[in-house]
Amino acid sequence: MRVVDDVRPGRRAHIARLALLAVFLLGLWYLIGVARILDLDDIRNAVASTGPAAPLVYVVVSAVLGSIFVPGPLLAAGSGLLFGPVLGTFVTLGATVGTATIAGLAGRRAGRNSTRAVLGADRAERIDALIGRGGLWAVVGQKFVPGISDAAASYAFGAFGVPLWQMMIGSFIGSAPRAFVYTALGASVGDLSSPLVYAAIAVWCATAVIGAFAAHRGYRGWRASRTDPAE
Repeated sequence: MRVVDDVRPGRRAHIARLALLAVFLLGLWYLIGVARILDLDDIRNAVASTGPAAPLVYVVVSAVLGSIFVPGPLLAAGSGLLFGPVLGTFVTLGATVGTATIAGLAGRRAGRNSTRAVLGADRAERIDALIGRGGLWAVVGQKFVPGISDAAASYAFGAFGVPLWQMMIGSFIGSAPRAFVYTALGASVGDLSSPLVYAAIAVWCATAVIGAFAAHRGYRGWRASRTDPAE
């Protein structure tokens, strides 16, 4: 009984730490994603004023903004507006990888130890094994599922211990279709009947279907692992 009393307060502390992290991230999401306290037009104008360095500056600025829940499609559209569909797509991809890096490191630093403590040693080891087998493709698959915040997912991946290299490579691979879609739409804002817009819509529809299929397969796999007698 004395051992249980020693363990519970520590576990409660880890739960409280994760709860505080969640509240902090929700507050950021509300202020940036809902209340829109930042003016993206002013930010784009400031980046454009940097001249030849603007693409690199936008990568850095967008990576930081994405990690604090500025919607990725808006940042990608701004990239297309500033740099066109080709260069803009690469700028968007660089920013997406940067966001995954920043959020992943922050999630790992702030929440990994607490997450492992709450899960317990056995579950943490099983998750480590799952990450070792498919962490990279979990990151890729998440990018294809519409409606999931990339920043929130990256914080979660970091907290669960997904290696940084998997997050970076997975973000680059998985974000490529959507980077093209939103950047192309931003570049075509003055001519929404251009072939580029139709191509972007076709790519978006294809990625949405693939994402829905991947989410379904992932859910079935999770259910199967939960009912596996070996577990």
